[in-house]
Formats: sequence, C-alpha cells, structure tokens
Amino acid sequence: MSICARGADGVAAAVERLKAHGGVAHGAACDVGDPEAIASYVAAAAEALGGLDALVNNPSGFGSSDDEDGWKRSIDIDLMGVVRGTWAALPHLEKAGGGAVLNISSISGIGPAGNIPYGAVKAAVIQLTQSHALAFAKQRTRVNCIAPGSIEFPGGLWAQRKANTPEVYERTLAKIPFGRMGKPEEVARVAAFLVSDAASWVTGQTISVDGAQNLS
Repeated sequence: MSICARGADGVAAAVERLKAHGGVAHGAACDVGDPEAIASYVAAAAEALGGLDALVNNPSGFGSSDDEDGWKRSIDIDLMGVVRGTWAALPHLEKAGGGAVLNISSISGIGPAGNIPYGAVKAAVIQLTQSHALAFAKQRTRVNCIAPGSIEFPGGLWAQRKANTPEVYERTLAKIPFGRMGKPEEVARVAAFLVSDAASWVTGQTISVDGAQNLS
C-alpha cells in the first residue's frame, strides 16, 4: 500500500503503522494541487509496489469561501486532484489488466450545500465518477465513489468544531437520524469493498455513508 498527504511527518508515522501489518508500505509528501508532484508520487508508488491495481482519490483543500480563492482552491485540489491522480494511475492500472478507482466525494455534492464551492466540486466528482466508469470500462477498470456524511475523529474537522463551535456541531448532529457522527472505519469498510474483487461488477456508483444524514 502507498499513501500520500501534505505533511511528511504524518505520512512517515502512518507508513510505520502500516508496516506493522506486514507487506510493502510506501508513502510520500505530495501536494495534489501540483500536477508534477502527483505524477511523480504515483510513479514512485507504482515502482515501490511493483505496479498498481487500485487508486483511492481523497483530496480536499476545504475551500470554504465563496470567492476567487475559495473556488480556485476547491477546483485545483478537490476536483483536479482527482483528475490528475486518475490520469497518473490509469496507465499502471491498464498494465495490470484493469483495476479500481475510488473517488471520495461528500453528501455536500448530492444537494444544496452551505459551503458553495465545496458542494459544487464534490458534485463534479460524482459526475466525473460516472463518466470515467463508462470511459474506462473497456480497459476493465472500475470507477466508484463514496459520499461520506459528517465523520468525526481526533484532530478532524468535527472534533475541532465540537471544541470550538459546539453550536455548529450540535446543529449538524441533530440532523443525523442515527444520532451520532460517523467513524472513519465505517467509510473504510465500504472503500475496501469497492476496490476489492468482491465488487467486480460494480462501477459508476456513488454510495452515501452517512447514517441517512442526506435524507433528513
């Protein structure tokens, strides 16, 4: 497995945890808003792993302002990060005889969102998933998407809001029918299914993992 993120220290720590489970673990710091950086990272990952059979695109710049900067950040990272990652990985997936691409969007891309640029680019990722699924089917590469709801973990966005803006946290929590925030593991289990051979006939789909949050 190979992982990348913006912070080198965090990546190094995560790679060490992965190594404890056995197998090859590779990681690198990477700015997915930089076309050359993401191409170099994917090439290095493929070399370290002896090829690629799956790609998970999960970038976000959290461009929250409805202005030039917010839109540019959202498009360059949340959308083009997915596009560039897929461009870079596709030749390796083809060489392997096909594989799986999994894009992480958000339920903010399914309906109106308070964070306008974020919602718009996450909707674009859902549409891109469908277009890529059709385009890559002849190459035996499946493309699917997960739209998570509000996911809480230590140090994450919702943990920060719980501490700093509890009224926002409680207002969001009240809209989740299950009465709690989601857990990273609940997204990971769906991700593991979608990139595995168990999902060999699933492509072009977006699955919400949100405890019915987007239905409320």
